[in-house]
Amino acid sequence: MTPELTDPRLFIDARHEIPVLIGLDPAVAVVFSAACPGGTGPNEDSAAVVPASAGRLLLAVADGAGGPPSGEEASRIAVEQVANTVKRASEDEALRVAILDGIEHANEEIRALKVGAATTLAALEVDDGSVRPYHVGDSTILVVGQRGKRKLTTVSHSPVGYGVEAGLIDESEALHHDELNVVSNFVGAEDMRVEVGAVLALDERDTVVLGTDGLFDNVHVDEIVALVQSGPLDEAAAKLAETCLSRMLEPEEGKPSKVDDVTFILYRGWSSPT
Repeated sequence: MTPELTDPRLFIDARHEIPVLIGLDPAVAVVFSAACPGGTGPNEDSAAVVPASAGRLLLAVADGAGGPPSGEEASRIAVEQVANTVKRASEDEALRVAILDGIEHANEEIRALKVGAATTLAALEVDDGSVRPYHVGDSTILVVGQRGKRKLTTVSHSPVGYGVEAGLIDESEALHHDELNVVSNFVGAEDMRVEVGAVLALDERDTVVLGTDGLFDNVHVDEIVALVQSGPLDEAAAKLAETCLSRMLEPEEGKPSKVDDVTFILYRGWSSPT
């Protein structure tokens, strides 16, 4: 048995070799975060799994920009600030308020660094069998049904993301687009915009994926769906990490390959992965 999580778990400059399993009785989450393969710098991604009062939960991933050490610091600030406001939220306070306050605090702190630091952020509020997504930038939230139905895919704040959403760019072609790395919205920007999604009820066997572009730029969404839709969650995470890293290290013709830090969280509210 995996012990139930009672305190926040933050993953800063993590160097995982295998995914980390986190018990959230009766749910489970698996986190994987690793620095750019072959690189010598820090892992500029960060992640957080934060239990809140009344059985509520926050999941978050962030991808720092601005170059090391600024990117690493920006992503750390983002997940720490959101984790802190969520952990302090009372049972009577809506998590939406705490999450938005945390993002605003992070934006102010990152801007105060005055070094050009910024970060993306994808955060998910989990509350009594439902979820609500929040995101800034191109880190992505995906909700998958047991039979592979996509119930939610956030739209990246980028020219390519908007092009895919509008039907101007094919989803598979997007991963080879010249402007794939252009992002139009960051935590740490003067004009930061937080996109808040609608509340979505989770069915018993739905799986949630939060990931930085290190995942979504190397593995097609349909491939991610196929890997996570069923079976033990820790095994799905291991296969997802292996697929992503192998694409970076050994590019295959016709397959996406972008060497980058990679971080993702898988969450499922139904069975133990053992």
